[in-house]
Amino acid sequence: MIIIKTDSEIARLKKGGPILARILQQVAKEVKAGITTASLNEYAHKLIIEAGCTPAFLNYKPDGADRPYPASLITSVNSEVVHGIPGDKILKNGDTIALDLGLNYEGVFLDHAITVPVGDIAPKDKQLLSITKSALDEGIAAIKPGATVGDIGNAIETFVKPYRLGIVRGLSGHGVGRAIHEDPYIPNYGKKGKGDKLVPGMVIAIEPMLTRGAEEVIQMRDGYTLKTIDNSRSAHFEHTVLINAEGYPEVLTIE
Repeated sequence: MIIIKTDSEIARLKKGGPILARILQQVAKEVKAGITTASLNEYAHKLIIEAGCTPAFLNYKPDGADRPYPASLITSVNSEVVHGIPGDKILKNGDTIALDLGLNYEGVFLDHAITVPVGDIAPKDKQLLSITKSALDEGIAAIKPGATVGDIGNAIETFVKPYRLGIVRGLSGHGVGRAIHEDPYIPNYGKKGKGDKLVPGMVIAIEPMLTRGAEEVIQMRDGYTLKTIDNSRSAHFEHTVLINAEGYPEVLTIE
């Protein structure tokens, strides 16, 4: 069921969004060769608590999982698309890392992700990150009065197609606000005019996930990390977006 947010919830989401954006940018500044993903998680957790918020992912158990997620930050390196668990993995020059972070601010949830380089990365990886970020912008720009979920997916798919990158089909954006994952399901591909209508008061997370190769992913033995089946590099960007009273998008996860 799609949940239309109340004025009070929207007001709190608008306050929490910039906090999440600031924290994620602070974590991104710590990314460098030699640091462990566990260290990044510890820093993100510390910043969330200091901001008076609660980590949204820590101990969250999604449908189908056999155990709760054990960290506050999701760290997905290179071919890992999403849900990478922080640990003793040491980042190296040339790596890329997707940082996905969610928080609970006064009872409402927000979700935000960026992919950042570790030192100097290959030109083709720079392009992958740039195109994925732009695909997110295209998806957001497709939101207009009367738009549908299909319009978002179509905008992303149409933008990405000329670059011959893979669009991960088994993962998608989602509603967010009262919980970290809500309806509707928002694929990064689709047909104009199809799917749920986007109406004022909806809050959604749009998150293109692209690869330099195959669209298929496989789950690793930790039960969470999803990586590309052909070991190709991937990138992931995400914003929490409000459909405002006029039917246009308002990005909440920006400072």
